[in-house]
Amino acid sequence: MGSIDATELGSEKKPNPGKATILAIGKAFPHQLVMQEYLVDGYFKTTNCDDPELKQKLTRLCKTTTVKTRYVVMSEEILTKYPELAIEGGSTVKQRLDICNDAVTEMAVEASKACIKKWGRSISDITHLVYVSSSEARLPGGDLYLAKGLGLSPETHRVLLYFVGCSGGVAGLRVAKDIAENNPGSRVLLATSETTIIGFKPPSADRPYDLVGVALFGDGAGAMIIGSDPNPISEKPLFELHTAIQNFLPDTEKTIDGKLTEEGINFTLSRELPQIIEDNVESFCKKLIGKAGLTPKDYNQMFWAVHPGGPAILNRMEKRLNLSPEKLSPSRRALMDYGNASSNSIVYVLEYMLEESRKARNMNEGENEWGLILAFGPGVTFEGIVARNLDV
Repeated sequence: MGSIDATELGSEKKPNPGKATILAIGKAFPHQLVMQEYLVDGYFKTTNCDDPELKQKLTRLCKTTTVKTRYVVMSEEILTKYPELAIEGGSTVKQRLDICNDAVTEMAVEASKACIKKWGRSISDITHLVYVSSSEARLPGGDLYLAKGLGLSPETHRVLLYFVGCSGGVAGLRVAKDIAENNPGSRVLLATSETTIIGFKPPSADRPYDLVGVALFGDGAGAMIIGSDPNPISEKPLFELHTAIQNFLPDTEKTIDGKLTEEGINFTLSRELPQIIEDNVESFCKKLIGKAGLTPKDYNQMFWAVHPGGPAILNRMEKRLNLSPEKLSPSRRALMDYGNASSNSIVYVLEYMLEESRKARNMNEGENEWGLILAFGPGVTFEGIVARNLDV
């Protein structure tokens, strides 16, 4: 890139001393796979609803989301055991939390073990844990149950990020970066885990946004190992995390709104969200890349790992930043295969990013060394990281 100072940022695919790197990535899902084409009939059957107008609306939404498959914790077995979850107005928060607390821990343990296996080092080398979820509520938190499930040392330093929503994965990555760079020799396990059961409800004309959630959101877990100064013999860095920033947009706190009630989480999303992101993403990206010596002229020479909040957000970003269509391909693939999986999604996007980068390299096509990791969540909050692809 013409505007990059290679001597300042590093021109070879070697990590800069002291900079945090992603050393491994893992993921996990519940066993229930939902095909989008069968979702509408199944949802209306399990909730005993026969409203043709709502059914038509959900059918349209399922097509516009571009989602093809998703994994979910919800199952016939759960609804048989807890039929009250499909009934309007019941006090079911205890039942939901009992299911969610166990499910997110199980998925987080599985994703973390997959990540640690790819990393190749001993679990005893993990010094810190950052745990992210918007799908559970308990004291002590899910960080402790994850540490226990993995057999982490009682001396492991833990950080818990609750109810950060869709920006949680990148927020956790920012926190893990700070920990790794300020604690030489540390190895941070970042784990995210989410399930939609906390907000599952029967269809209602009084809550039209619920249908958007039914058509869009999925469950799962993700994990990453982050550390600086990787061991050249035993570790293989995937990305370097160069610079991270967070901004919130004043007076937009009601745009993404969730409240924990006796019925679980009541969640609303303003129609203006895609427009708000479009109106502010350009200035945010310019501020972020400016800290790394890049300019907007470099956009199409960079990789883009963007949280796939929905097709409208991705389309508006692509148009506003004048990105080539292939730039958001990893995000669109993650959305198609897993839906919007909240904080987990950025893990799945980064995996697809690596896959496409390796494919380009094998075909002797140009691959992008520098790029952005972005997510948007409640606040409205923007999270962004300038990163380098170190995969070789």
